[in-house]
Amino acid sequence: MSDHDLDGSRHRRTSTDPARTGAIPRAGTFECLRCGLTVTRLGPDGDVRNHCPSCLHSQHVEDHVRGGPAECRGRMSPIAIAVLRNDDWMVIHRCTRCDELTSSPVCRDDNQLILMRMAVRPLAQPPFPLEVFADL
Repeated sequence: MSDHDLDGSRHRRTSTDPARTGAIPRAGTFECLRCGLTVTRLGPDGDVRNHCPSCLHSQHVEDHVRGGPAECRGRMSPIAIAVLRNDDWMVIHRCTRCDELTSSPVCRDDNQLILMRMAVRPLAQPPFPLEVFADL
């Protein structure tokens, strides 16, 4: 393999070892830090999964602010659901060590009860008293 691109410019080879790059490997399994479930890295739709389908927790492996691998390797707790403009759902995670927020796509086999609990939490527990509506 050449160290040159098609246009003749040199480029630096980069490691593809997930342990060195912090990248999430496409194949294999990982053990959930919270519930201990052995999880396949590929979801049922063939996309790479980075969270447990049972409890939706993850591990902080990528630093989305600075790029590259995350140093803290903390547990990522699911805290909310975001719905994109194309109606795809995303799980919002917060690192329990450094408080970084990340998002990852919902997979078809994710725990639907936990997803719905997170989705309706803002309606069930609003940041203001519901009695305010009685006077309207």
